Amino acid sequence: MAVIKKEYIEHIYAGWLAKIIGIRLGAPIEGWTYEQIKNIYGALNDYPVDYRDFAADDDSNGPLFFLRALEDSRKWENLESQDVAEALLNYAPFEHGFFWWGGYGVSTEHTAYLNLRNGIRAPQSGSIAQNGHATAEQIGGQIFIDTWGLVTPGNPDLAAKLAKKAASVTHDGNGIYGGMFVAACISYAFVEKDIHKIIEKGLSYIPNDCEYTRVVRSVMDFYESEKNDWEACFKYIYQNFGYDKYPGVCHIIPNTAVMILSLLYGKGDFSDTLNICNRCGWDTDCNVGNVATIMGVRNGLEGISDHWRKPVNDFLACSSVVGSLNIMDIPYGALYIAKLASVLSGEELPEPYRTIVNEKIDSCHFEYPGSTHAIRVRTESLQPNPRAALSYRLENTDETAATGTRSLKVTVAEMQPGENIYIYKKTYYGPKDFHDSRYDPAFSPVVYPGQTINGSVMIPDYGACGFVTLYARDMRTKVIYESAPQKLTANCWENMSFKIPSLEGGLIDEIGFCLHIQGENQAEKTAVVFIDDLFAEGRPSYSVEMERETEEVWTSVHREISQFTKLKGLFYLEKGRLHLSCADFGEVYTGGHDWKDYRADFYITPLTGKMHMVNVRVQGAARSYAAALMPDDTVGLYKNHNGYQLLASCDYQWHHGEEYMMTAEVLDNEICISINGQPVLTYKDTEMPYLHGSVGFSVQEGSHCMCRKIVIS
Repeated sequence: MAVIKKEYIEHIYAGWLAKIIGIRLGAPIEGWTYEQIKNIYGALNDYPVDYRDFAADDDSNGPLFFLRALEDSRKWENLESQDVAEALLNYAPFEHGFFWWGGYGVSTEHTAYLNLRNGIRAPQSGSIAQNGHATAEQIGGQIFIDTWGLVTPGNPDLAAKLAKKAASVTHDGNGIYGGMFVAACISYAFVEKDIHKIIEKGLSYIPNDCEYTRVVRSVMDFYESEKNDWEACFKYIYQNFGYDKYPGVCHIIPNTAVMILSLLYGKGDFSDTLNICNRCGWDTDCNVGNVATIMGVRNGLEGISDHWRKPVNDFLACSSVVGSLNIMDIPYGALYIAKLASVLSGEELPEPYRTIVNEKIDSCHFEYPGSTHAIRVRTESLQPNPRAALSYRLENTDETAATGTRSLKVTVAEMQPGENIYIYKKTYYGPKDFHDSRYDPAFSPVVYPGQTINGSVMIPDYGACGFVTLYARDMRTKVIYESAPQKLTANCWENMSFKIPSLEGGLIDEIGFCLHIQGENQAEKTAVVFIDDLFAEGRPSYSVEMERETEEVWTSVHREISQFTKLKGLFYLEKGRLHLSCADFGEVYTGGHDWKDYRADFYITPLTGKMHMVNVRVQGAARSYAAALMPDDTVGLYKNHNGYQLLASCDYQWHHGEEYMMTAEVLDNEICISINGQPVLTYKDTEMPYLHGSVGFSVQEGSHCMCRKIVIS
């Protein structure tokens, strides 16, 4: 089998990284005018805001989660619009987070979502016939489309085809043309460096007489007459294609104009292109994100300076309904895209990426040049007066590696004997970690008690260290659980593993390496260590004790329950119980999206209503199994495949106000349901079974239940 070019794999990462950089660059001034930006910032050439951590954004949510339609539907190049629609319904929460819920007929995505929820299938859900020109031709058709170009490197024909299907779920007309154009440009940038040729290739897929083509050609013509004054070009755009010329909140045409302006006047330079686009104003995060992806693919990683990369630190927060997918590093997203690209092209991934995808796709492998996988460093001083700040450096390097060709070099200056250095990855986030509450993120941990941490570490002969442990931290108790200390031999890689103990009510928020600095005197030392292949695997073993969960307050209207995400419903803590009620339906989830075989014990009490359900193998809002206490003293097993379908049922007398331990055991394609230890239902799913997923509970038909704890084993 042929092998995808390694440079394609790295340029997918460059494009996805650039997309996140562009979003972060434009987000603080989204909706501002050119005059406002110039008046406040002058020649803005940097991030306007120094975020602690950048919260979720619709411009990254959509591209990542809509793309999962390829794998979920298994139709690949034969993907249909409705397949992408089902991904939208599966991964987006109901009217909160993910994207802008501006109201039916105001927000294009909100309008299409409610159309789909009420049985209007794609592409009618986003059509002009259904929603009118103004709604259908807003900007979303192109801002969520980048990954359809990244997943088809060097194949703009397929990029345009898939982008048309994806964009038509929510948009029509110029909204679809924008998606096709941007995706084709990104795909073609893998094989072509000439900006004019890239733009022409994008135009070749859309009608010559549409408004989208007219605005692109008009800006190109202006550039030919005045190649050195982008502000004069913007004045021309403002006068001829400004917001006042088009209906709706954020029309695609004015924003497309400034994208083309920046691609031309940036003259191939990554930074200049992004900065010019940002200084034009309007929908800055969307516009800069799109042009950044094109330029990231075109210029590669060497074209993106550390000036842009360091503040991002490879971290990405999302706000889907699947909490453990909302904590992500950029290499994971890029490698997931590469995995799908391999299937679409019928080619194998090159090594070491093939092995990483098959064995540890979410590991910190550092194979992408410059990648850091969101690794952080902190110190624990045993001195009575600890230092005010820690001085450290993270450097992706090909100096040495445990596997593959690259690793992360960590240098910490002025360490003292007895200090501990923690080199770690955060595995859970809360409100205090973020600068703001953009797009209402919510999280479940990505590592759990009972799982095994793996990692490789090496000290060079020029770096001070004593011994090292692998560790995990419980967020609530701050207890550090660590492996037996390992004395390191200089220049020799040590492969380590450590099983996190089972914990009642445990919530792991860090995993990593702890370096224990030794020495005979108080002389300050420089610690240098290389790390590689940090990841967790295995089955979880822990409990969620509702009396230990807390309300996480982001804003007055954005409040979450720790380690849970909500699809819909009234969801709150009271007297050590987690309550869920609804007018029609409500669902909440927790746990790992990649869990395979496990047992889950749910201690639930039905309070009112007739439908009380516990969910396993949850892959989103439209993909799971559920055991239900049902009307007429029955219990049933359902499969949620874009709507709940009853698989099996039996008689079982249950009563409101009584607690029941409902147990679901999932092994391969078999689901076994017990209540209070009594087996009641067993079923083997032979039709596209769900083989992995998290857990949750749900109610329907105006019901109300409460949960005391969930035990995973």
